[in-house]
Amino acid sequence: MPSVDEIYKEISETMKVGKVEKFGPEDLPAGPTLETSKEIYVVEGRADIINLMRCGISNTVALEGAKVPDSIKRLTKEKESTALLDGDRGGDLILKELLQVTNIKYVGRAPRGKEIEECSCKEIAEAIASKVAVADLYKPKKAERPEKQERPEKRPEKPKKEFPEPMVKAAKALVGSLEAVLLNEKLEQTEKLPVSQLAERLQQASGVDTVIFDGIITQRIVDIASEKNIKRIIASRVSEAVKPTLNVELDTFQDLITPN
Repeated sequence: MPSVDEIYKEISETMKVGKVEKFGPEDLPAGPTLETSKEIYVVEGRADIINLMRCGISNTVALEGAKVPDSIKRLTKEKESTALLDGDRGGDLILKELLQVTNIKYVGRAPRGKEIEECSCKEIAEAIASKVAVADLYKPKKAERPEKQERPEKRPEKPKKEFPEPMVKAAKALVGSLEAVLLNEKLEQTEKLPVSQLAERLQQASGVDTVIFDGIITQRIVDIASEKNIKRIIASRVSEAVKPTLNVELDTFQDLITPN
């Protein structure tokens, strides 16, 4: 049996793992084993670090913003670095920035439409296991040659939806903005806000007929809209995990905006 001193030491070490530390002159949130590890994970925010530590991963550091801090630029040159990012548009934008100014070697992503901070330990393990080397990230996949060439079956085209002009105009204005607008029954804009605040705002909103935003429609947004009797949600795309509901219509920018 271990002695009391050994048990106390083990508990003390376990307690240390649960503390988020600070790294560099920017005081970036970091896991306690960041500086002693040869391999590290670069994540988006403090909440991601806390969730990874809950899953036993403590060699982490957070960007805390879209701009990449100098400390992380230096760190990725010194250590083998993996970017572990959210599976949304924000994660896409941060990845582009990291590829331009850092020396990250691998990229792992949360399931599409989910954030690292809300992933289960199993989902995080799968994201790490399926990480892709930066060198292979944009290599085109070789198309498999079909054994037998068959004439593709013509499918009837889906009838094109017609959307009111205010919706189309609002959607065009939001592309690439990471913002959202709320429209009333008359399709008049009542509010404009960042996408990051949308879910919280919808829980308090009333008289909203349509929500248009530059982001991914998640199950949480759909559930809130259903509760608030919001008739339509329009966004850049719909998460694969979303379950359709009868009282909320889901559309994408592609449905509204046709190329010239």
